[in-house]
Amino acid sequence: MLVPIRINARVRTHFRRGLWGLAILGGAALIPTAGFAEPDHTTYVIRTSAIDTSTVQAIEAAGGVIDHFDGNGTRAYILQEHWNAFLATGIVYTLESMQPIPEKQRSAYPSYAELTTYLTNVANANPTLCRLISIGQSVQGREIWALQITDQPGTDEDEPEFAYLSTMHGDETVGTVLCLNFIDYLLENFGQSDEITARINETEIWILPLLNPDGYEMGIRWNANNADLNRVFPEWPLHFRGNIASEGSPDTAGRQPEVAALMNWSVENSINLSANYHGGALVANYPYDEIPGIPSGVEAPTTEDALLASLASSYADRNPPMLASPTFPGGITNGSAWYSVSGGMGDWHYRYTGTIDMTLEVSNIKNPAGNTLNTFWDDNRDAMLDYLARVHQGIRGGVRDKKTNAALLASIYVDNNPQPTFSDADQGDYHRLLLPGTYSIRAEAPGYIPYTMTNLVVTENTQPRADLPLSTGDINDDNVVDALDLQLLVNVILGRSEDPAADVDGNGVSATDLQHLVNRILGRL
Repeated sequence: MLVPIRINARVRTHFRRGLWGLAILGGAALIPTAGFAEPDHTTYVIRTSAIDTSTVQAIEAAGGVIDHFDGNGTRAYILQEHWNAFLATGIVYTLESMQPIPEKQRSAYPSYAELTTYLTNVANANPTLCRLISIGQSVQGREIWALQITDQPGTDEDEPEFAYLSTMHGDETVGTVLCLNFIDYLLENFGQSDEITARINETEIWILPLLNPDGYEMGIRWNANNADLNRVFPEWPLHFRGNIASEGSPDTAGRQPEVAALMNWSVENSINLSANYHGGALVANYPYDEIPGIPSGVEAPTTEDALLASLASSYADRNPPMLASPTFPGGITNGSAWYSVSGGMGDWHYRYTGTIDMTLEVSNIKNPAGNTLNTFWDDNRDAMLDYLARVHQGIRGGVRDKKTNAALLASIYVDNNPQPTFSDADQGDYHRLLLPGTYSIRAEAPGYIPYTMTNLVVTENTQPRADLPLSTGDINDDNVVDALDLQLLVNVILGRSEDPAADVDGNGVSATDLQHLVNRILGRL
């Protein structure tokens, strides 16, 4: 455990008060490449009183992006290039505003250069707690920063990984400030608060405060290619059918650079629980945002709907305005039950990497005045900390080769739930989030016999450990699985000999081991 330190007061900035520049030290940030040809970013923000599915579909077919949908109507973003197509639909609308947002409305928020300087200085001032990396670059060449906060930054430990991400829509700015405040809060209280000290020592925490730096700088929703980053992730089953265990590195060909960077980073880091910040509503939104065949406005539940709803509530319950929402009971919603989103990050995360990723809408106003930021921080601080703590609820353990002890990337299943989570290929550790209850857990990996443990009790305060050693079936350790291994297993079953390696599936030596071994020899595993 590290000796607690406090963040250098000269590096800290006063995000809640919008006092930019008062504590920023020197530094430089990337700027757009000279001569970059920008498309027309003029955007119409419209509202229609219609709330039927056909209206939503017509807006999307014309190139619009639905941004909000409730009993009072629909709000959408429509680029200049799609405006005539929208008008041709004949949909009755009112024009709320046009983007880009005037710079004067953003003066209380950090510029990209200021954010870069702050993160760089925080990392430099706290090398035993922080590591700053770029996960890639935006269209215009700005770095997409990720700050890791943990007791051994840069070391892959047997710990759950957690992430807060923000502002994939460049005009939804509150989340960026919340993320920067949270960095301050964690570092200021390390060594002062037992809870926060434990969280940093026992968790790999990632903060990605600005996923769309180009859009943020321009004050628009889109990236510099006029792409909505939360509509261009791979869609299931159109673009993929497998997951990280079956497909490995994702196919990022043709993806927007910000999306490709985030996809690669997510696969490289086994994030167990995350949340991404948005604005324009006040609700904790949990997957799925879309299941093909289920219409917009109808719930599209995952196979662990109760868990995801509970995680959403853990945030909303500690955010008073969100909890008091007149639109969303308890301040939460299933994504599709609100409105369907195709190509969203949350669904891709959940299906491909097993990451539970909430969409947190934290402000009805996308870009509120700077003098209100302190209130937003007060409303979200406790919720952010409690949601972070939930990454430690469930079952944890390691998956390794039974003979070599090598770490394995394996799919982890609980009871009969077909939704897997995954062990880390480098460390072999897994962290399966679960509600209190009694469970069986199973690990599967290509070329190995599935291994199961049963009667694991999860409570709100206990997290059982279940290490899952996987066997290839090579009982006699001669690097081949054949009839000799089968005979050894039969001898153990008949009581003629003893060999702990004969229990290949975790259920004690029995006929199930025999069946698994036969399947392995026949190439069925």
